[in-house]
Amino acid sequence: MSIDWAALGQVFGISLAVTVGMVGVFTLGIVGTSRKAAPEQGGTAAAVPGGAVGGSSLARTGAYACFAVCAAVVAYGIYLIVA
Repeated sequence: MSIDWAALGQVFGISLAVTVGMVGVFTLGIVGTSRKAAPEQGGTAAAVPGGAVGGSSLARTGAYACFAVCAAVVAYGIYLIVA
């Protein structure tokens, strides 16, 4: 029995890169959904960093896109396992 170490190294490297990338994308999704809308009036609410009016909907849309990318990668992985 012989082991193709080059192929094993490629699989390890690609798996590591995809894992780190997906954790980053999922983290961006979590951050995007945790943003709160900035108050329109200067009330007692705490200021949100970079929080312009309407920024929350853009952040939420980006977060949903991040979650869609994560779901697509998981679906592709399941497809590769089953096929």
